[in-house]
Formats: sequence, C-alpha cells, structure tokens
Amino acid sequence: MKVAVIGCTHAGTAAIVNTAQLYPEAEITVYERNDNISFLSCGIALYVGGVIKDPQGLFYSSPEKLAELGVKTNMRHEVIQIDTDRKTLRARNLATGQEFDDSYDKLIMTTGSWPIVPKLEGMELDGILLSKNYSHSNTIIERAQQVDRITVVGAGYIGVELVEAFQMNGKQVTLIDGEDRILSKYLDEEFTAPIQKSLEDHGITLALGEKVSSFAGENGKVTKVITSKGEHETDLVILCIGFRPNTELLKGKVDMLPNGAIIVNDYMQTSLPDIYAAGDSCAIHYNPTGKNAYIPLATNAVRMGTLVARNLVSPTIAYMGTQGTSGIKIYEDNIAGTGLTEDAAKAEGMDIESVLLTDNYRPEFMPTFEQVQLKVVYDRPTRRILGAQIMSKMDLTQSINTVSVCIQNKMTVDQLAFIDFFFQPHYNKPWNFLNTAGLQALPATVPHKETVTV
Repeated sequence: MKVAVIGCTHAGTAAIVNTAQLYPEAEITVYERNDNISFLSCGIALYVGGVIKDPQGLFYSSPEKLAELGVKTNMRHEVIQIDTDRKTLRARNLATGQEFDDSYDKLIMTTGSWPIVPKLEGMELDGILLSKNYSHSNTIIERAQQVDRITVVGAGYIGVELVEAFQMNGKQVTLIDGEDRILSKYLDEEFTAPIQKSLEDHGITLALGEKVSSFAGENGKVTKVITSKGEHETDLVILCIGFRPNTELLKGKVDMLPNGAIIVNDYMQTSLPDIYAAGDSCAIHYNPTGKNAYIPLATNAVRMGTLVARNLVSPTIAYMGTQGTSGIKIYEDNIAGTGLTEDAAKAEGMDIESVLLTDNYRPEFMPTFEQVQLKVVYDRPTRRILGAQIMSKMDLTQSINTVSVCIQNKMTVDQLAFIDFFFQPHYNKPWNFLNTAGLQALPATVPHKETVTV
C-alpha cells in the first residue's frame, strides 16, 4: 500500500505515526513545505512570554523520528497538483525548484490552516506579523524585544494570550477586535466581563467594537492602526484574526464547507473514498448542533489523524464528533468551555435555557476556599445539555471535560443533578458544583399523574 501524506501538522503526525505502526509494509511518503514538523502553535504565547525557555519542547516529532518508522519525509516540498482520477500528485522541491510526480493508493490531507490575512491598505508595511508557526514565534520574540508599543488584532484565544505575555514583558499593549467582547466565540458575557476587567487592571488597552480599516506608517514601518473608531499608535502589529483551511489542492474535487473545510464521514473519508482528511483542513461533526462545523483545535486534529490510520484499510472506529472543548489561563483565572454558549445557541435559533451558578468549590469550614462560576446551557424542550463554561482562581477546568462527556452522550441537565461524584472536603462539597447547577435547573414543581380508579 502506497500512502502519500500532504502536511505534517498535528493531524498529519498522528496519522503518519499510527499508519506506520499499524501497517509496517506500507510505503509512506510525506510532503511538508516547512522546515520543521509537529510544532505546537498553542505554545507560542508561552514561548513569547518566557514561560517556555527551550522551544524544542514544542516539537514532538521530527523527520529523523519518522525515518525510524520507515517513513520518507520530504521537507521543504510543496504539492502543487493532485490528479484524483489517476491517483497522482506533482510536487516541487522549494530549495531547488525541481518538480516531480508521485502516485498513491491512499492520500491523507492534513494540510492544516493558515491565518486570515485581510486585504487592507498598508498591509505591506514592515512590522505587521502573523502568529502560527515556529518561524512566526521567533520573529515575534525578536521584534518585540526592540519595541515598546504592541497592538494585537483579534481577541480570540491566541490574541488574548499574546497580550498577556507582552504585558508581562513590560510592553504597552492594545487589543483590537470588531466584536464588543473578547473571546466571544467561546464564552458568554458573564465570563468575558471579568476577564476584560482583569486585562484592563493590568494596563492593557481594549479597543473593542472596532474594525481595522487600514495601517499607516513612516519609512516603510507601521506606526498606526486605523479603525472604524479612531487610531492607535504602535510599533508592532500581530494579526490574530482567525484561520482558514489550506485546501486549494482539492477545491472542486471533494465536498467542502463554504469556507473550504473538507467534509469527511465518520471514518475520515472525503467524498473520494481513497482520500482522507483530518485536522484544521477539514470540518468536524459538532455534537451540540449535529452539524458540520469548522473548529480548528489541536485536540480535534490528533484524534482525527489517529482515526485516519485506524480506518485507512477498512472502516473500523467511527469518529464520535466533538464539543469543541477548550481552556485558557489568563493571569489568575482558570477558564474552560465546551459546546454552545448561550449566545451561540440563540444564533442557531435553538430554544434554550441556562443556569448560572456562583459558589465556593469546597466547604467554608476549610482553611481556604475559592469561588467558582459555572454556566450550563441546555435545550428547553428536551433538557439536553448543549454547553458549559467555568471560571475560578482554583484550577477546576477538568470539570468541563466531564460536561463534554455529558454532551457527547446526550445527557440532560436533570441527570447532571444526580451524577455520582465523590465528596472529600479538600476537593469539593457533598453536592459537587456540577450537581448543584443541575439541581438549580430542576423545575420548581413536580408534575403529578392523575390516579385512575377502576
């Protein structure tokens, strides 16, 4: 079996390693246009902030490690064309410019994603950077050391983590986003409001509800970010607007979402059975809505890449879908979420209710106890759990993984009230706060069935 893998991302690395282990006889060839593989981009902010001193820890594989498994890895090679009828591809050596053809029995598309780059006036100015790969992280660190004022455009996870890192390094930081709230895709206002206050208390300027219209500069270097509401002087700009899938190679050849994300079935097959896809290049099955969605997360990628290998020869293990579970730490706050926020559920036109709980996570007779804020969103007609968010100074984020399992298994908020959790005063109360949220959501009255006498 001849297997070609395009892109050695998180999903690609998982697919390659597992394919090599499951099918030792397979001839596996990898095409990667970068000069490194398996970089954990989620660690960029930690690297920029100096929490991680040795960036090599952010790589969990290498061409040498893959070679030990019998895999041929073509670094700095870009696939420029795929003939899905003949099962061939054309690749270009980016170092020499030489082009050559290869064939495959199975093709694995793990080309990942790329930052969205807006077409705005002034984009060509020096000092406007992206944040995605290892090269970007090194450039950000090098350039940030030379400036005082840094502007981050985009208040998602990466943008928020970066402004925290820059502020902790003593920089004047501005965070711009077109939405009225930070992290609006992940959290409802009850959670974003205190996080925003924390950022402002640390001296970070929040320019929310402002859309960037252009950039201005002097001597070829950026000096201003111009928005719908004004101007922000700066020495460096980091764009964190979002990502789009790298799928041009298969455009018009396999089924895709409007944004270009490849649609796969439960066994990671595209609409062409011998072409598989995983990770940021494709859509996921989003369990809270039952629809295909684009949610680029490393956790989704490694699961899907592993499933590609397991299902490469025959359908073996079905993909269970995802809840888009994620977490973040901002200063002292530990935050996590899974599934739909209340805002997202309403945008989907769903009939929902939610319960918001604020409590101490363990008994007040203990020497210390921290407050926890938890929100659970559920479907009104069926009472099925759709999402949850949590925040505390104490790290209680693993509780969101529990709720993720509940959503996965279509459990109701009423069942959440009575799930069996242990009690130990060091860790929680007799009613775990997840139980308490479920209890709080229970109807105030109990319906009575009429007694029929025969």
